[in-house]
Amino acid sequence: MAQITIVGLGQIGASIGLALGDQKSALKRVGHDKKLDVERAARDKGAVDETQHNLPSAVREANLVMLCLPVSQVRETLEFIEEDLREGAIVMDTSPVKSAVIDWARELLPAGRYYVGLVPALNPDLLHEHGFGVEAARADLFKNGLMVIDAPPGTPAEVVELASGLTRLLGAAPLLADAAESDGLMAGVHLLPQLAAAAFLNATVDQPGWQESRKLAGRPFASVTAALAYQDDIDALRAAALQNRENTVRAMDIFLAAMRGLRDDISNEDDEGVALRLEQALDGRNRWWRERMAADWQAESQVPMDVPTFVERFLGTAFIRKSQG
Repeated sequence: MAQITIVGLGQIGASIGLALGDQKSALKRVGHDKKLDVERAARDKGAVDETQHNLPSAVREANLVMLCLPVSQVRETLEFIEEDLREGAIVMDTSPVKSAVIDWARELLPAGRYYVGLVPALNPDLLHEHGFGVEAARADLFKNGLMVIDAPPGTPAEVVELASGLTRLLGAAPLLADAAESDGLMAGVHLLPQLAAAAFLNATVDQPGWQESRKLAGRPFASVTAALAYQDDIDALRAAALQNRENTVRAMDIFLAAMRGLRDDISNEDDEGVALRLEQALDGRNRWWRERMAADWQAESQVPMDVPTFVERFLGTAFIRKSQG
């Protein structure tokens, strides 16, 4: 029986385990988390078959190690497990920054071990769900979403195919990209909304008049600030922004230019200019929402998956044995 070890049993990690629950006859799901109560919760929820709190022991027999961690914890984890990875083992991670992680994997992973980065986009039906942590894990978290697959140059095709098969097993469609492209995309749609929420909060909370305005803050305030509020590790955002610095600064510059344009139109009492900007923004949001709900791009990239083939690869009959030969 092949083993997948999931390191980090928050919403993403536990959801991966839950989505693989139907494969328990062929895949052994081992979980590890720094917090014992999280390990217990994941095991009680059925996200893993067993937990192993000793990290080297948790990964030693794993064919696949899935790091579901903030990027701030990825390097130290790779350093900690590098000597315990078996020949042919594959390491994947789900952090939103890939160029830095690829560099770390290239530096730290021994020969004969492979790295592939994954960036999940969630089930469109769950975009307004605000839970986090193992309590918010669910088997359909990735259904009808995309999974960006970042494979470093030189990665064997069999490893990329395994990542694609795993993606489909989770209910998502694979989207192959290089790290530079992936990091650029995530800076605009993942990091920027959270940083904009932080800036907005710093511009309002405890500013003059806040003692009264806080009583009136309603749905618009709650919606704009939600991007920062519903996460369990603020340090992850700090690290991701700094590790993806150039793309993040570029995205912020575009955002600031858009704010300045709107500000100038309002300052100049340009009624048509303000109306045009707001109409374009609302139209863009509505179009994105329809497209995201329909997920038509999934149909374009969906390829029927032969689950036994995925399991065979994971068991090693198609790839691991070849790497050892």
